[in-house]
Amino acid sequence: MSNAKFRVAVCGGGVGGLTLAVALSKYPNVDVEIYEATHCFTEIGAGVGIWPRAFKVLRKLGVDIERELLSKATDYEWSEEYVPAINYRKSDQHHGVPLFQLKTKGDLMRFHRADFHGILLAHISESCKTRTAKRLVSYTQPPNAPIILTFTDGTTATCDLLVGADGIKSAVRACMMRDIARSSSGKNASLALSCVEPVWSGVTAYRTLISAEKLRIRSPGHRALHESTMCLLVYPISSGKFINFAGFTLRTDLVKTAYEQCASERTPFVGKWVDEVSAKELIEPFENFEDDVRPLLQCVDKGTLWAVHTVKHLPTYYHGRVALLGDAAHAMMPFQGSGAGQSIEDAYLLATVIGHRSTTLEDLPRALSIYDKLRRPFSRDVALRSKLSGQLCSLQEDVPLSRLGEVITKNWEWAWLSELDGALEDATRMLNSMP
Repeated sequence: MSNAKFRVAVCGGGVGGLTLAVALSKYPNVDVEIYEATHCFTEIGAGVGIWPRAFKVLRKLGVDIERELLSKATDYEWSEEYVPAINYRKSDQHHGVPLFQLKTKGDLMRFHRADFHGILLAHISESCKTRTAKRLVSYTQPPNAPIILTFTDGTTATCDLLVGADGIKSAVRACMMRDIARSSSGKNASLALSCVEPVWSGVTAYRTLISAEKLRIRSPGHRALHESTMCLLVYPISSGKFINFAGFTLRTDLVKTAYEQCASERTPFVGKWVDEVSAKELIEPFENFEDDVRPLLQCVDKGTLWAVHTVKHLPTYYHGRVALLGDAAHAMMPFQGSGAGQSIEDAYLLATVIGHRSTTLEDLPRALSIYDKLRRPFSRDVALRSKLSGQLCSLQEDVPLSRLGEVITKNWEWAWLSELDGALEDATRMLNSMP
């Protein structure tokens, strides 16, 4: 018989869900079970970036994880000094023009997403149970009884606390918002329902991995072998074996209102959200870019087109004994490379709240309200900053080129100048003051 004070079910085995499970492993009186929708724990996508603020959170998970992350990061050394991070060029013309070099206090860590995910998966506690091929349909939350989970295969499970880390198409978010709407009226009910479905941000991304060796043969000194650039975002991963390539196109009208409108008010994306494309389809939007881009395009075999979707700003990240984190709560545009980092911050602070000695089964809603109070405003601000970064780097904002570097840096410096520690201290103080 378990001596746990409560049982936590985590829907979703991505970066956020696994970080939560690892962080909760230091609280032996909390049982954790992860339900993953796919048949195995894996991550789609290629490169993932982690800024110093998020890496400082990962370091709190233990020295073994820190050491393994450092061994897998490409061309990375931990530093408290300002270092070159991203080079910006105006490339949509025959002769590219350098704009500025973003320097950050501590560099961006660059990983192959599968490597990063694998490290977290290897460090979940042996007591943490994992279930695959378990896609949630809905849950019910009786007032004084365990939460009941229902899956697409017809099976059910119970828990005391449900965490939705199930991504942008989150079933947990959909069920939560509908529950809130049923118990509300007027504008509050309408607001909750407007947050059920994701919306197309107006951004599409063409993504692929390019063999670094293939590029080295065509262009031995190419900047992509050792530098990061935007808004064609290219950088080396997997210890320099591959070049992560992401080219973005933006619909200005939709990007501006991405977090203000619900799905029914916006132009939907026609087609699959993630779809394979040929080399020709991937190359076409960028074939008139500067000469330096051509060796990259010549190395493309095939790729994927991603319709970047976001989530309208939610009225809450919790309801009763159910909480949301990561993309389920605040899916954002990729222009500050902070989606994974924000999932990590959500997970660590949520684990701190759940595992605190004063948090009991009866107090869970109040404890989750602390998580919501501290994380929702911050992650919402990061989402808006990410959107602005996309507008700036695609020259959609009325900012002189001479000031572009200054504005981009100011908008982004939270990622290397601030820390989660203040919010963790606030959470502990509020938990200690709970009667």
